[in-house]
Amino acid sequence: MKYYVGAYAASPNQSGWDPELETEFYNGLKALPNVKGLEHPFLGRLHQHDDNWFLANIDPGWDYVFTCIPGVMNALGQNPKFGIASEDEAGRAAALDFMQQACAAIGKLNSHLGRQAIKAIMIQTAPARHNAASSKAALKASLKTMLSWDWQGAKVVIEHCDAYVDSHAPSKGFLALTDELDVLTAVNAGLPAEQQLGMVINWGRSVFETRRPEGALEHIKQAKAAGVLTGLMFSGVSDKDSAYGAWRDSHQPAQQSERVKHGEPGSWMSEQAMHDCLAACAKPEALLVLGAKIGIRPLDGTMEQRIDTIRDTLAILDRYFKTA
Repeated sequence: MKYYVGAYAASPNQSGWDPELETEFYNGLKALPNVKGLEHPFLGRLHQHDDNWFLANIDPGWDYVFTCIPGVMNALGQNPKFGIASEDEAGRAAALDFMQQACAAIGKLNSHLGRQAIKAIMIQTAPARHNAASSKAALKASLKTMLSWDWQGAKVVIEHCDAYVDSHAPSKGFLALTDELDVLTAVNAGLPAEQQLGMVINWGRSVFETRRPEGALEHIKQAKAAGVLTGLMFSGVSDKDSAYGAWRDSHQPAQQSERVKHGEPGSWMSEQAMHDCLAACAKPEALLVLGAKIGIRPLDGTMEQRIDTIRDTLAILDRYFKTA
């Protein structure tokens, strides 16, 4: 099996831009035999710092999943009404403009590689509901607009982020999973199979929302029951006040153990929890999107630490498929 890696979370360039350092990092990623490709962050252009650098340094054999969450969060910092689920028409229009830019970036990367390399684009149901009004109707209208564009074969999928709940402060605070599933079901009812929209569950964001490790498992089962489960990305979270912070969407590695040397002791994302989630997918090998997004602490950690942590995380997934 091969997996997608949200490598940007483990990049040595968390502030500023050193292309030589990033080249070394990418060379380390290319040496990992079970990397299918990248979960690539979209912030308004193909690469946040340098499109030409990116095109020159990627592995031409990699596939890609675009994620819009970094750009969405940046936009929300400027305009809290921004989002494809926003009831504010100007905020929703701005979000659609942003998504159209992502569509163009997909075209640019496919053109460079000479093939349909981008398999999916993960979109998120902003705005944050504690800051601005959002609704299923607004999301449905946005999705119908987006479906009129040429995504060059990339599947449009909603990545569920933590929904707004009354019990604790949110990280994202977007629409509830049940609302997202309702909209996907309604929109898909009028679409041919090749255009059907999907859902990706992020382990850490579901656990952040529910405050229980079982929360991710429950969200997977709900998406599967709705017939829209398209992907699963593993990213950890914890209640421990470590370098990653307590209850922060900081992409903690898996829980450290005898088999996971490069892990985080306080992480709630244990190997068993990951394997339980894979089992709940029934056929995880058939998921369009499967992989991990792991952050590194300290931020100035060594290159060896970055690559070894990614290697250890993917090895957990490998162990599941070897024993399943």
